[in-house]
Amino acid sequence: MTDYPNQDFEQPESQNDPAEPGSVRDRLVPPFRGSPLWAWVGPLLVAAFGAVLRFKDLGNPRAVVFDETYYAKDSLSLVRWGVERVALKDADKMLLGGNPNIWQQCAPNELDKCASYVVHPPLGKWMIGAGEWIFGANPFGWRFAAAVVSVVSILIIARVARRMTRSTILGCMAGLLLAVDGLAFVLGRTALLDGFLMMWVLAGFACLVADRDQARLRLAEWYESSPLNDTGPRLGARWWRVAGGLCLGAACATKWSGVFFLIAFAVMSVMWDAGARRAVGLRRPYRGALGLDVPQVVLAMGVVPAAAYLVTWTGWFATAYGYGRNWAQATSSGPAYFVFNSLRSWWDYQWMVLSFHTGLDSTHPYQSKPWEWPLLLRPVAFFYESPSGCGTDKCSQAVLGVGTPVIWYGAVAALVGLIAWYVSTRDWRAGAVLLAYAVGWLPWFYYAIADNRTMFLFYTAPMIPFMILALTLIAGLVIGPVNAPPVRRAAGAAVAGAFVLVALVNFWWLYPVLAAEIIPYDDWHRRMLLDRWI
Repeated sequence: MTDYPNQDFEQPESQNDPAEPGSVRDRLVPPFRGSPLWAWVGPLLVAAFGAVLRFKDLGNPRAVVFDETYYAKDSLSLVRWGVERVALKDADKMLLGGNPNIWQQCAPNELDKCASYVVHPPLGKWMIGAGEWIFGANPFGWRFAAAVVSVVSILIIARVARRMTRSTILGCMAGLLLAVDGLAFVLGRTALLDGFLMMWVLAGFACLVADRDQARLRLAEWYESSPLNDTGPRLGARWWRVAGGLCLGAACATKWSGVFFLIAFAVMSVMWDAGARRAVGLRRPYRGALGLDVPQVVLAMGVVPAAAYLVTWTGWFATAYGYGRNWAQATSSGPAYFVFNSLRSWWDYQWMVLSFHTGLDSTHPYQSKPWEWPLLLRPVAFFYESPSGCGTDKCSQAVLGVGTPVIWYGAVAALVGLIAWYVSTRDWRAGAVLLAYAVGWLPWFYYAIADNRTMFLFYTAPMIPFMILALTLIAGLVIGPVNAPPVRRAAGAAVAGAFVLVALVNFWWLYPVLAAEIIPYDDWHRRMLLDRWI
C-alpha cells in the first residue's frame, strides 16, 4: 500500500519499487509540513469551539433524558458504594428535586439484596460519576464527563487526521466536522455510554497511527545504518501500541462492542508492520512481522486490554455487595480460595451479561436496524415536551439523537470513494478507515438478523469519527497534490470549504431540536427531515 503523500496528497513512489538509500526515510515517514505551533493551535481552537457548543446550557433540559435514568443513578452509586445499587422507584424525581438519597434500604445482613443487575461494564459509569462527584447529582453533573470526552474526541480526530494527511488544515476540517455532527453533539450532552465508547475507540486508533509512524522511523534508521537481512530488526518498546491497547481495553470496559475494534486494530497493526518491512526490501517481511512484531502485539493488544478491563471492576471485587458477587461461595478458608471464588463469581456474571445482550429482543418505538443507520432513517427522540414560552399556543422542546444529514450523506459517498481509492492504490489510510467503519457497522447485521436484537441509531457513535475521516481524505483528494496547478487546487479548496460551510448551516438549522431549545411546534416539525424522524 502507498505511504503518506506530502501535504494534500502528493503521491510517492510505489512501495513495490526497491528502496533507495536517502529516500527510504521520506517514503516511510514523510515529514510534516507547516508550522508546528499551528499543528496544535489549530486543533485546540476547533476543540474550544466544540466545547462552547457542548457546555452552553449543558444542564438543559433539566430532566432525566432517555437512558440517563440508568446511568445517572448507577454512576452515582459507583462513586458512593463502589458498585451499582438498587434505587427507589421515584429516584429520578428525587434527584431532580435535589435529593441524592435515592437508594433502597436493606438490613445490614441483607445488603446483597440491594445489588443492581447491570449489563454494561463500569468504566463509562465511573467517568459519569466523576462529574457527579464534582458538581453534584444534577443534569449538569452527570453530563459533564460526556461533554469533556466529546471535546477530547474533537482534539484527537483533528490531530490524527493531521498525522494521516500531513495537513493541519485537513486535520482542523476533521475536528470541525465532528464538532458539528448532530449525533456526536447530542451524545456529548447526554449521560449515555456511547460517546465514551467513541472517544476510547478513536484514541486507540490514534495511538496506533502514532505507533505506525514511530515504528517506521526506527525501521528507516536501521535501514540507513545496517545491512539488509531477511526479516529486519526488532523495533524496540512500542509504547504508543501499549497506549492503544490500553485505550481499546477501556473501550471494552465501557461497552462490550469495543472488542470488535480491539481485534480488528490488532490485526491492522501487524499488517502495517509487515508492510513497512516489505517497503524497505526485506525478503521475508511477513516472517519478520510474525516473529518480531506479533509477540509485542499479544502483550500490547491482548494482555494490556484484558488487565485494563479487569481493573475497572475493582469496586465490584472490593465489596461483597455487587450483583452476583457471592455466586461462588468459598468452601475453604484462605486468601487463595477467596481470590479463586471471586474470579469464578465475576466470570459467571460476565456470562449472565452476555446472555442478556444476545437475547435482547424487546420492541422499542425508536429502534432501528443497522442498514437504516447510514441514511438516518430512524433517529431516537431522547427527550420531547410541549412547554409554554415560545410565543405561540403550541411549543416544542426536543433532543433528537440524529446526525447532521449533510455530513452523514456525504460520508456515504466518501466511503464509496474510499473503496475505489483503496482498490486502485491500496492506500493504507483508505484501508484503515474502511476497516474501522466496517467493524463498527457490520457485526450489528448478525445481531439484527440472527437474534432480532433491539438496536438504536446511537450505536453508530464509534463509527462517526471514521465517517469524518473518510470525508477528510476525500477532501484531500479533491484539493489535489501540492504540485497540482494552482487553479485546480483553488477550485478543490473551494469545493471542500463549501461542503464544510453547508455542514455548519445544516447543524445550525437542526440546533434547536438537538439542544432542547423551546421553539414553536411548526418550527420543530419543519426540522423533521423524514416522517420517521417523528
